[in-house]
Parts: sequence; structure tokens; C-alpha cells
Amino acid sequence: MADTSEADGAHGADGTTWALEARGLGKRYRRGWALRDCSVRIPAGRICGLVGPNGAGKSTLLGLATRQVTPTQGELRVFGAPVEDPAVMPRFAFLGQDKPLFKRFTVADTLRMGAELNPGWDAAEAERIVRSGNVPLDARIGTLSGGQRTRVAFALAFGKRPDLLLLDEPMNDLDPVAREEMSGLLMAEAAERGTTVVMSSHVLAELQDMCDYLLVLAEGRIRMAGDAEELVAAHSLVTGVARDGSPPPALDHHTVVETRLQGRQFQSMIRPSGPLPADWEVVEPSLEEVLLAHLRAPDAPSLYTDAARAEAEGAHAA
Repeated sequence: MADTSEADGAHGADGTTWALEARGLGKRYRRGWALRDCSVRIPAGRICGLVGPNGAGKSTLLGLATRQVTPTQGELRVFGAPVEDPAVMPRFAFLGQDKPLFKRFTVADTLRMGAELNPGWDAAEAERIVRSGNVPLDARIGTLSGGQRTRVAFALAFGKRPDLLLLDEPMNDLDPVAREEMSGLLMAEAAERGTTVVMSSHVLAELQDMCDYLLVLAEGRIRMAGDAEELVAAHSLVTGVARDGSPPPALDHHTVVETRLQGRQFQSMIRPSGPLPADWEVVEPSLEEVLLAHLRAPDAPSLYTDAARAEAEGAHAA
């Protein structure tokens, strides 16, 4: 009888398939921990924004998921299988900031290389992505614009027909027009194929438009994870009078992410734990406002939605 333990591990009690599942995952270098106590789940079919300041552990997490980095502790599973299982390799594609393409190759040479390296290569799909951007197949990679090179890199990634696409700021060097074009391409291709996408980005407005799931890191630890709408709905942005130049004591009854004082006013990003004073102005924040507050306050209590929880001790459900 076949061993189904790994396949069963990819599914939750409600039938949810986990594209990525980390339990106690950590990586330590000589200088210290780059990632520690990472326990989180990312459901299949979602577009997940990976957010955090430089040095937060984003690239380390992507390196662990792509087997470029070996964990110091814990485990990471991809669709239920240990990440080190050889069967995992065909299921994911990775695209980093540097997009390592051979500059002397033509576009056709590059796609042919993709076919040689990937047994399940979809030549028609890869060529369609290139042609839809009017990129000449006989052009050398070194002569292409940044947007054209990124399109070729995406063609290589989607030509592999991955179930999971891991992106480490691949659009970081693009101008706004090319960035918008590549974002549209990514969303269209992911939706058509049901591809799970985990994308690191510093452009918060871009994440708000593209991502329905979030993973926020700071100082090597997870600060927030889960469904984007649930995470935003758990927060309120409150404004009121700061008497004596101090935040009001009533804030102590709620989970405070960040408080900012300006003159006689305070403004706080909070997770309410009950009714709020009638003299406070209360608005629902945007995703960008929530992310900025957490990035400015890395010591704020962590927050997980139920879908993201994977034995995450000390976390609070949204």
C-alpha cells in the first residue's frame, strides 16, 4: 500500500490544501538568527504578499522554500511533502531580483533552455507570454529593456507549469508602466492556472492591489499572517485628544500596534477589545496603513488568522 502520510499532511480538516507549511522553522548564521520560530501556513491558490524591512528574513524564507538554504531547526513542507523531497522540485519556480538570464542568448535560446531543463515544459505557454509583449524571439537578452527581460523571466517561470511561484522582488528595477504591465501578467497567469504565488515586495500599494494573503516579518520573526481582509478588519485607526501630551489611558484596554502624537491629538492603530469611547474618531484603515503601522512597530503583538495558524504559540487569532 502506498504511503499517503505526506499527501494527507497537505490538507486541513476542512479540506484546505497547504501550499507551504512551516513549523518551528529557523535559520541561524554566524552573525545570528535570520529567521526563528517560523510556524505558518499558506493555503494553495492564494497570492501572498511577503512584507518586511531589509534584513527581516524574507529572502531567507524564500531561500529555505527553494532549497537554496538549509534550515537550522524546524521543518518546511510544500504541498504536504518535506521541502528536501526530490518530488518537490518540479512543483515550484523561483524568480529573484537579479533574474539570472544569459545575456548572449537569444530569447528563443532561453526558451529552448527552459524546455531542456524542465520535463513538463509548456512551450506554447512560454512563447505566448513572450509574444504578447512583442518581444522578438531572435533578440539577444542583453539588448532587451528591463520590462522585456522580466517578461522573458516570467515566461521561463510559467513555462515550467509550477504549482507554486516564489518571487523575490522581481519587479524591483522596473519603471511604473512596466511594473503595472508585469503585475497584470502575473495576476492573469496565476488566476488562469490556479498557481499559488508568494511575492516579496516593498511596494505596499502594489500588494494591496494584488495580494489576498499576507505574511509580515520583522527581525526574523512572523508579526502578522493570514487572509488580508481579515487582518485589516481586525484593526481600527482611532484619533482623539491627547490630554497632557500623553495617550489616553483608555487605550490600555485594547491591543495597541502604534500610537503617534501630534500637538494635542493622538492617532493609534489598535485591535479593539471592546467598545470605543464616543469622542474618538474611528475609521477602518487601508491595508497599506495597517502594514506601515506594523513595520514601524516590530514589537507589536503578533496576529494570525485561523488559516495561517500552524502551532504558532503566543499568536492571537484575528
